[in-house]
Amino acid sequence: MNLDKLFYPKSIAIIGASSREKTVGNDVVKNLVQQGYQGQIYPINPKIDELYGRKVYHEITEIDGEVELIVVAIPAKFVADEIRKAATKGAKAAIVISAGFKEAGNLELEQQLAATCNELGVTLVGPNCLGAINAEHSMNASFAAVMPPVGDIAFFSQSGALCTAVLDYAKDLGIGFSKFVSIGNKAALEELDLIKYLHEDPKTKVICLYAESLENAPELITALRELNRGSNPKPVIVLKSGKTAAGAGAIASHTGSLSTGDSAYQALFAQAGMIRANTISELFDLAQVFSMNQIQAVKKVTIITNAGGPGVLTTDAVIESGLELADLAPETVVKLRSFLPPSASTHNPVDVLGDAAGEIYEKTIEVVAEDPNTDAIIVLLTPQSMTEPEKTAQAVVKMRQTSSKPIVVSLMGRALVAGGVEILRANKIASTAFPEPAAAAMAKFAKFSNWSQEKNEAFLSYNDVDKEKVAQIFAAAKEKGQTSFPEAEAMEIMKAYRFPLLKSAIARSSDEALKIMQEFNCQVAMKIVSPDILHKSDVGGVSLGVSVDNIVSEYEAMMTRVAANKPEAKLEGVLLMEMAGKGVELILGINKNALGTMLMFGLGGIYVEVFKDVNLAFAPLTRTDVLKMIGGLRSSKLLEGVRGEAAADKESIIESIGRLSQLVSDFPTIVELDINPLLATKDGAKVLDVRVVIE
Repeated sequence: MNLDKLFYPKSIAIIGASSREKTVGNDVVKNLVQQGYQGQIYPINPKIDELYGRKVYHEITEIDGEVELIVVAIPAKFVADEIRKAATKGAKAAIVISAGFKEAGNLELEQQLAATCNELGVTLVGPNCLGAINAEHSMNASFAAVMPPVGDIAFFSQSGALCTAVLDYAKDLGIGFSKFVSIGNKAALEELDLIKYLHEDPKTKVICLYAESLENAPELITALRELNRGSNPKPVIVLKSGKTAAGAGAIASHTGSLSTGDSAYQALFAQAGMIRANTISELFDLAQVFSMNQIQAVKKVTIITNAGGPGVLTTDAVIESGLELADLAPETVVKLRSFLPPSASTHNPVDVLGDAAGEIYEKTIEVVAEDPNTDAIIVLLTPQSMTEPEKTAQAVVKMRQTSSKPIVVSLMGRALVAGGVEILRANKIASTAFPEPAAAAMAKFAKFSNWSQEKNEAFLSYNDVDKEKVAQIFAAAKEKGQTSFPEAEAMEIMKAYRFPLLKSAIARSSDEALKIMQEFNCQVAMKIVSPDILHKSDVGGVSLGVSVDNIVSEYEAMMTRVAANKPEAKLEGVLLMEMAGKGVELILGINKNALGTMLMFGLGGIYVEVFKDVNLAFAPLTRTDVLKMIGGLRSSKLLEGVRGEAAADKESIIESIGRLSQLVSDFPTIVELDINPLLATKDGAKVLDVRVVIE
């Protein structure tokens, strides 16, 4: 894709230029002419001859020179033909503002447009979009009225309407942009294409986007790990709509029911190191903090305040966000005591008292900035009669000249602190209206900084698996039209990938069950085998502690019981499985969705959907991914041994998750898989129950 021709074109043709004001075709031409674009501007319209002092061409083929970018604002059915004409004039990028494509039910027309652009080597933005802006180039190739200031924040969005609001709000905050683009239906140009381009753009420091949907989570994760775990990490801040699970259909498996709604995106953002903004306001707070501070490790924060209440609120916000309060070094405390009043607090949070003038703030900030235990600083000010917001802001500016420690300032109030806020904005110091957002933004800054320092690893894989065996099982199932594998058949898949299993066998008669029990020489769990029964215990299809002495009677009783409770089910016998010892019941499963194949790991057994203590991640997984899934559980302490119980074999759990990651990566046809429970014991994990569903 040639995105340079999108953002730095030497010539632009506007197909659908209009003499009628307040129309898209008129506004695009007006913006380019009146807002300072220095390249060639070629309005195209067969019915007019001049527009905003520029010659209007009846056809793009009439232009003598080369056209690098076209902006299209004509009915959808004519767009592809005009792009073909533009390609003969050298066009390498097209912004299609025209609506009437996928969003109007015309998916085929949009696919044809994308195919045309791909065939011609034309980078396609849209359709159904606002356009693109490069303030550095004075190029407003959109129908947004505002040209933003030049800055180092790039922003792109699926929503054109949101773009206009962001431009207006950013101007009020004094935030500038390096690149600004509305991607609309993203028929060809997608988020990852722009992220890769902007990561290499020397004018961009922070990448922000609004997304309604994303695709191909594994590709995003891999790309962002490669881009942002190097010498030039650039944060990607995403405002993602659609957090609720309203409208989601019921899913049979535990994994599916626990991974609906927004959880897939949460997993994606965590693995890809993307920073989520939950509101538009937070998007701007985060953009400021990342743009105006250098990426570095942050764990311990010092708060400077002139009021106790805001200091306590910020302390709570810092701790709840996962950061820590710095324990100020003794020499720092001594220096603070040398000039602060006796009633001031010289410990963190540092309370300089309500009458603190700008000079006191300046000395305090200078001392705290030198404190060896302080990684970052949050400065608070409430406007009291003795307060000097402007001088306090200048004190922060002075500190920035000698210290690179991240800092966020909250001058609380509005009119009384406006002068100080203006000074901060003019000098690129991050500020928030209230202290809690300052703490939350600093925490996400720290999280990304830490994530960017992690090492990229190879995905977990094992060379002892029998991939051919599973391929044969699935091929045989396909011939029969089978998509679901009940426990007994699913165990064969587990066996092929060397999952840890108990002794097990299928018995299709009481005589066969007796023979198997004589070979096993141990107590077993007996489970009904039926393609029509998902939850066996609900229909009396599970018996525990069955021995060779009562196997025949238990077999016959189960068949009678299940037949009565589920008369329409086809009963194929029972699965006899060695009784497991004591341990922690876990759940391990996968669910395939639009983003990719997602693994779930957590507390299992019959209460899995009650406690919902699970973590999610997209396959394939690294060892670090797996460790985060395990360590992130609220119940993870159970695996370490409690009340005298032995700790579970953690390596065996890691291996089980790794093998599942490899299995579903090798066989994308698997859409659902539940291992519940995976029993974790001191002697290793064991798969006790499993079901598999393929496409």
